[in-house]
Amino acid sequence: MTDLIRTLGLSASGMTAQAQRLRHLSENIANADTPGYRRKTVSFDTVQRGEAAGQVEVGKVRLDRSDLTRIHDPGNPLADAQGNYEGSNVDLVIEIADAREAQRSYEANLKMFDQARQMTQSLLDLLRR
Repeated sequence: MTDLIRTLGLSASGMTAQAQRLRHLSENIANADTPGYRRKTVSFDTVQRGEAAGQVEVGKVRLDRSDLTRIHDPGNPLADAQGNYEGSNVDLVIEIADAREAQRSYEANLKMFDQARQMTQSLLDLLRR
């Protein structure tokens, strides 16, 4: 029974991590046209302590340090003397691909959670007989 409960915890931690990842991806997509915005990235860490060992947690949120795009628009109030300003470093294709990956990973964890829940319910039904 503890293995089933541990599986529920593992799956739930994966869903929580992917939900946080999706939140940051959606922030990146929403700010793709914001001048000076740097893309946020998250990393996942494996918990090594106690009952939660093996679960996933989100590490620090980091800003992507790649170069910001230079946009030539002399009419923009942010433009310098040459008419350029810095855009964001968000690539929508990469963000959408990452969002799909996070969504699929979330769905896989959800299916695992549901399977463990069904197995737990079946076990409890057997024990009631």
